[in-house]
Amino acid sequence: MPVSTDQIISTISERAKAANVFGTINASDNHVELQAWGAAEPAFYRVYLENDSAIVELATKDRWLSESIEAELVESGDKLDELIEDELIDLGYAEDSGAVKFEHYRSDDMEFVFRSKVIPLAGQDLDDACVQWLLAYEQCFRQLGDMDESEED
Repeated sequence: MPVSTDQIISTISERAKAANVFGTINASDNHVELQAWGAAEPAFYRVYLENDSAIVELATKDRWLSESIEAELVESGDKLDELIEDELIDLGYAEDSGAVKFEHYRSDDMEFVFRSKVIPLAGQDLDDACVQWLLAYEQCFRQLGDMDESEED
């Protein structure tokens, strides 16, 4: 029996709240928006559902916050897709899948966005995959730039 979009959104919201790593959580018809806790400037994680697929993203209107993430990646030489995949592996995702691809751009809403298409594992429910990717994004980005202002440079 197919799971409705409302059920998937509800599951993502409940499991994100239980993870206790996000601020305010707002759900709508086709997406969940979660405030990034501890970021130096306002930033939000989002999961969008479209048909039978999903997108996870981190977005901020603050250029400085986006640039701090980019600068850390350049300085360290790390590749963002590999960092996200490492977090997915830590969360039980298949190793070395190569499934993680990301886009980084400035949206029409003047937000700096990092986003990926959620790729569920074979036999994995979309809601489980969305939660896994959301938590991987949070764990990855929390360690970059000024996403955790409590971290000292």
